[in-house]
Amino acid sequence: MSDHLPLTDRTMVISGASRGIGLAIALAAARQGANVALLAKTAEPHPRLPGTVHTAAAEIEAAGGKAAAVVGDVRRAEDVERVVNTAVERFGGVDICINNASAIATEPTEQLAPKKFALMTDINLHGTFLLTQACLPHLRKSANPHVLTIAPPINMNPRWLGAHPSYTLSKYGMTLLSQGWAAEFADAGIAFNCLWPQTYIATSAVANLRDGENQLAAARSPEIMADAAAAILTRPARKTTGNCFLDADALSLYAGVEDFSRYGGGPNPTPDLFLD
Repeated sequence: MSDHLPLTDRTMVISGASRGIGLAIALAAARQGANVALLAKTAEPHPRLPGTVHTAAAEIEAAGGKAAAVVGDVRRAEDVERVVNTAVERFGGVDICINNASAIATEPTEQLAPKKFALMTDINLHGTFLLTQACLPHLRKSANPHVLTIAPPINMNPRWLGAHPSYTLSKYGMTLLSQGWAAEFADAGIAFNCLWPQTYIATSAVANLRDGENQLAAARSPEIMADAAAAILTRPARKTTGNCFLDADALSLYAGVEDFSRYGGGPNPTPDLFLD
């Protein structure tokens, strides 16, 4: 691995990276030289979803990085500790924490099953807390520590508050944790930022929507989130913290990208949730 790659010898711990945006972020980091420890539940192929934690690890290795696959659930403290300990034992530390694992259910309140409400709060909020907390002692030792959470800017427009309040609560909770941690750990020099897609992203979740084929045609590829994440993670931590970035804005600001056509989605890609 060439020494000039921006993430050489840096170690990322990421949740839910067996497919989609998480896998794309892990691959982008690997191409820049990173070691990646992945935590995901999918050990065996899912009938409707591509990829497992093991195939993801193989892709990361093929992309030039080093990977450690851990089968586990971000809701379980012991599984989270295991992936962090694996990263430290295998690669010597943790420099980057990516809170990517997330659950979504957008049914109206009267139709939303209580177990789905619990699942969203458990994965989105509790999982984000557990993974970040487990990484913190090691991030304190890093030369350029970053925590990146896949969560939206907080928009109090009643359109979003009323569309799916339970999902909104869980995602905004992730954002509030990130913003709070940015203040709490400012003196430690640990960067806390959120990243959110400006448009729909072509993932299995979108493909499985009603009218999924048309939705995919108007969605950008996961690589836009991955490239934006890489641009943020290679910035100085003390100078890049407390932000809620949209992928296109981060790429424009830190990588000078103005033409996003290579990420697909056509001339008018569908705006993502929580964005007016």
